[in-house]
Amino acid sequence: MTYKELPAEQRKALLKQLRGDYIAFQARRLGLDMSRGKPCKEQLDLSIPLLEAALIADDVRDSTGFDTRNYGVPDGITECRALFGELLGVPAENVLVFGNSSLNIMYDLISQYWTHGTGGSAKPWSQQRAVKILCPVPGYDRHFAILEHFGIDMVPVPTGADGPDLRALAELVADPAVKGMFCVPKYSNPTGVTFSAETVRAIAALNPAAGDFRVIWDNAYCVHDVREGGETLLNIFDEAAKYGHEDYFIEVTSTSKITFPGAGVSVLAASKANIAAIKTRLAVQTIGHDKLNQLRHVRYFGNVAGVFAHMQKHRAILEPKFDAVLRSLESNLGGLGIAAWTNPRGGYFISLDVPEGCAKRVGELCNDSGVVLTPSGATYPKGIDPQDRNIRIAPTLPPIDELETAAELLCLCVKIAALEKING
Repeated sequence: MTYKELPAEQRKALLKQLRGDYIAFQARRLGLDMSRGKPCKEQLDLSIPLLEAALIADDVRDSTGFDTRNYGVPDGITECRALFGELLGVPAENVLVFGNSSLNIMYDLISQYWTHGTGGSAKPWSQQRAVKILCPVPGYDRHFAILEHFGIDMVPVPTGADGPDLRALAELVADPAVKGMFCVPKYSNPTGVTFSAETVRAIAALNPAAGDFRVIWDNAYCVHDVREGGETLLNIFDEAAKYGHEDYFIEVTSTSKITFPGAGVSVLAASKANIAAIKTRLAVQTIGHDKLNQLRHVRYFGNVAGVFAHMQKHRAILEPKFDAVLRSLESNLGGLGIAAWTNPRGGYFISLDVPEGCAKRVGELCNDSGVVLTPSGATYPKGIDPQDRNIRIAPTLPPIDELETAAELLCLCVKIAALEKING
């Protein structure tokens, strides 16, 4: 029986009981964090051998003979570009290797478009009357933060099981003020959705009115399976080439959740024209990124098979954590008619929808009893969830026992918030 089907008096009695259980949790003075998708210690320990494989003075040259300790090669060493080109399914010459952060790449791209335009622009974005970017929702809060920083209008696009609403996309890009889209096409943050083949093909085929249209294809979770076999994402450049639309797409990824978030490498893949434009800017911006780190990563993995073998070790750590949260959601909330959640095959998050108008209340209850969640509304532009119902769960960082406790408390808070709303 769902909560709405319960007699009013029974609902009131249940709420009183649940509040008692909540007080008991508060007395435990918990200090648990499910707010961000951080790798746990066991995951970070997997990559310690990368650092232990010290480079010695006569072993620091790349495959071309370049001394990676020195200035130069701002586009990344040859073998690192080849490794990530193979991983992303693009030629090495269409790859640039940067520092440790793909977020920095994305911020820099928007900054360059804002001040200098895309190359397809008559004017920089800052000099145009209106600039809008499409944002599939629920989505990644850091994408929204970049756009808000530059004062760019964000246009929410609903996301379903196959990705963003294709009809909405087709209608929206007819507006010349719409300059692009931010998206996470594989294991989307926070839903875990992978864009279907139909969706990728439709996005590749879009005919935007803006000649300076750019999609930031943030493929952050390209190898981050939680389930055996994972899911497959079509190659956006292969599909875009069928329409002559390769210049519309900039793909980024990094090793932040593969090796070390603070000491990995980030990668950009793009068309020949976009690579040339970005390299021209890089010649002014930097003399080169950390090539020793690029060399370490290539030698540690060896090849793409080495990357996938490494990610199987991550999967072995993460799968039980996702299972623990999903078990708790099903056993505590299943059949009550007050919650729905995703069961992703990869990525770093589980997306939980609670009754409309309840997400903030759930967050308050959790915070007041010692469990920190991602702020409610964070998965929408400007932190405003119009329905106040989406909660992003990050199962990766806490140990299993803490995670189980946090999930149990989260479910309790959802029940309380839902009953408060139903009871009025």
